[in-house]
Amino acid sequence: MTLPEKLFPATLMPDRDWWQALWPDPDATIAALGIDPGMAAVDLCCGDGYFTAAIARRVAGDSAAGSVIGLDLDPGLLQQARAACAGAAHCTWISGDAMDLGQLVTARADCVLIANTFHGVPDPAGLAAAVSSILSPGGRFIVVNWHALPREQTPVLGLPRGPKSEMRMAPAAVRAIVEPRGFELEAVVELPPYHYGAIFVAA
Repeated sequence: MTLPEKLFPATLMPDRDWWQALWPDPDATIAALGIDPGMAAVDLCCGDGYFTAAIARRVAGDSAAGSVIGLDLDPGLLQQARAACAGAAHCTWISGDAMDLGQLVTARADCVLIANTFHGVPDPAGLAAAVSSILSPGGRFIVVNWHALPREQTPVLGLPRGPKSEMRMAPAAVRAIVEPRGFELEAVVELPPYHYGAIFVAA
C-alpha cells in the first residue's frame, strides 16, 4: 500500500502560511491544553512539527526533564518536524502508522495529543484504545478538532478551510467514542476561532 493510500482522509498537512494565520501562538495553545513542564508527551500524527516544537519548549520549561515523541507516517514531514525542533535534545522521532501506536511507543506517556486528525481516523475507537495502552495512570488524551460548523463558516485568509462539513465532530461525538476505551472527559477547551480541545483522563 502506498503512502497516500494509508493517510487518514482529509488530514493532509496544510500550507504553512494559513496554518500560522489560524494558530499564531502555538505555545499558548499547548499551555491551554494542559501540557506542562516535565511531562512525557506524544504528538500523534505530528506532521511538520508545528505543535511538536511548541510541546518541546513547554515540557522543557524551567529545565524540567520532559520529553516529546513526534510520530507520523510521512518521512518527509518528519524531516520538517526535526528541523522545527532543531536543538531540542529531548525529542524522539518515530515513522509509523498511528494505529500501531501501542507497538511503536514502548515507554509510558503522560499525554498524547492528536490535532486536526481525529475526524479522519477510520477506526477512532481502535486509536483511542491504542492511546490508552501507552498512557500512565491519570495520563491525558487530548483531541483537537474543528468545531462541527459548515466549512463555509471557517475561512482562513479569505477562503473556506478545514475538513468537509460532514466529517467534523462535535465534542459529544468524540466523547461517545473515546470514553468507553478507558477514559473520562475532563474538560473541553475552546480554541478560537474554530477549534476545541477535548481533554480525556485515563481512568
